[in-house]
This record gives sequence, structure tokens and C-alpha cells, in this order.
Amino acid sequence: MGANMGKSSASLLEAFPTPQSHLHVVMLGLDSAGKTTALYRLKFNQYLNTVPTIGFNCEKVKGTVGRARGQTFLVWDVGGQEKLRPLWKSYTRCTDGILFVVDSVDVERMEEAKMELARTARAPENTGVPILVLANKQDLPAARDSSELERLLGLNELNHLWHIQAACAITGDGLQEGLDALYDMILKRRKLAKQVKKKTR
Repeated sequence: MGANMGKSSASLLEAFPTPQSHLHVVMLGLDSAGKTTALYRLKFNQYLNTVPTIGFNCEKVKGTVGRARGQTFLVWDVGGQEKLRPLWKSYTRCTDGILFVVDSVDVERMEEAKMELARTARAPENTGVPILVLANKQDLPAARDSSELERLLGLNELNHLWHIQAACAITGDGLQEGLDALYDMILKRRKLAKQVKKKTR
């Protein structure tokens, strides 16, 4: 009886993570999109001057708003240079959520960002993984707004739960709201998976 109880509570934990359990999130995007700045703003709630990431950074980050308040996210920030992008799939395997950062000003590279996002979304190991697009650098005058970026990145073509969040990694605006939206999508996905499991039994 004890073993069965353990099993049912473990599956319950799987469906609805408690604030104590870590959620695995991978932060991707082209180089210079502001991934590492966003990561350390989330971690320390202050702006840190960063250098291009060769490899990855990994930090535990806590949600502070909405349903994500108190939830711990283990965030892997992976380098975005072209030669490093083939490594992305090593980090997205078994992830709970993908956080894709775009430079809202850099329209010239938006097609490249769209292509990399689509490639990541199409990878079999990422089927159904929720995607949060962080529209970074919204503090700059030439920044495109969320609805234009949604179109430029072809988000409606993605067969995933997705959300686009306007943000500024330097000031921290929008970052926690984005995490909350991602957490919401993770819960939604788990709930759907649980319902499908029930139907197929």
C-alpha cells in the first residue's frame, strides 16, 4: 500500500509542480539578443554587464509574480552564435519550457531568428513544449511591438502553446510576467497530457 501511495503522489507532483520542485527551462536566441542579461536580471534583480556566452550559463531563478510566485526555475542560457546553435538540442531534451529571446530592434536578423525558432519547435524532442518569446530591448525607440514580432516570427505557424512578452532585460520590465506566462503554459500542457492519458487508458 505504501508503494502505491508513493506512486500516486509522484504522478500528482508530475502533473502539478509544487513550488519546491524545479522546472527546467532553456533560454535560446541569436547572439546579442540579451539572453544572459535577462538571466542575471532575473537571478539578482539588477543589471550586470555581460560578455558573449561561449557554452552556457545555468542559474536557479525564482518566480515573484502571479501563479509562478515562489516557483524555482532552473534556467539554462545557451550561447547563440551560429556555430553553437547545433548544441541547442542537447539542452532542450526533456525541458519543461523554452524561453526564446529576440532583439526587438534587429529586424535584419528577424528572419534568421524565425528560422532558428521554427527549427527548435519542429525538433521531435520539443514536441508540445511551451514557448515563451521574450521581445527584448523594448526600451529602445526602434523596437518593434509584440504584434509585429508575432507576425515577423510566424508564431501562429507554431504547433505549440506560445506567448510573446514585451521586455527589457536591462530594467527587468516584463521578465517576471514572462516567467509567469511560461509557468501557466507548463501547467496547461501537463493538465492536457493528464487528460489524454486518462482517455487512452
